[in-house]
Amino acid sequence: MNWLGAVPTWCWWLIAAVLVSGGQQYRVVVAHGETASARKELSDYRLEVSERDRRANDQARAEEQRSAQAQEGARANAHEERTIADASAAGADAVGQRLHNEAGQLAATVSCPGPDPTATARSQAATRAAMVLSDLLARADARAGELAKAYDQARIAGDLCEASYNALIK
Repeated sequence: MNWLGAVPTWCWWLIAAVLVSGGQQYRVVVAHGETASARKELSDYRLEVSERDRRANDQARAEEQRSAQAQEGARANAHEERTIADASAAGADAVGQRLHNEAGQLAATVSCPGPDPTATARSQAATRAAMVLSDLLARADARAGELAKAYDQARIAGDLCEASYNALIK
């Protein structure tokens, strides 16, 4: 242990300082490595999250476009059905008008004046009955047309609503 005493005290202090500073330097290098690793992990995590957000936004946009296209298709289908229903109603109105005209012509031809007063009275009664029936037919036909139009509009609106709802929940 003699040789330990030969080394001056300040050298021991210098050796201790070098060892402590070397240990601290090692800790700093390790901490920098861990920090760099943590920064890399954070960067990777942020990239992963942004990619997930982008994919979710793309899916939401695609779903929104699909839904809008489905609703537009339902609207177009409803418009087509309305057009067909209006055309059918116009055709039914024409047929009803023709029937009404034929009933009026029938009422006009039923009256046949003759020399016999009873035949004339019967003819007048038949004419009045034919006119009443013709008027009743015209009223019933007009009301049936109104009801059919209202029914068609309600059915088309219901189908449109159902198709829009189904497009939203798919």
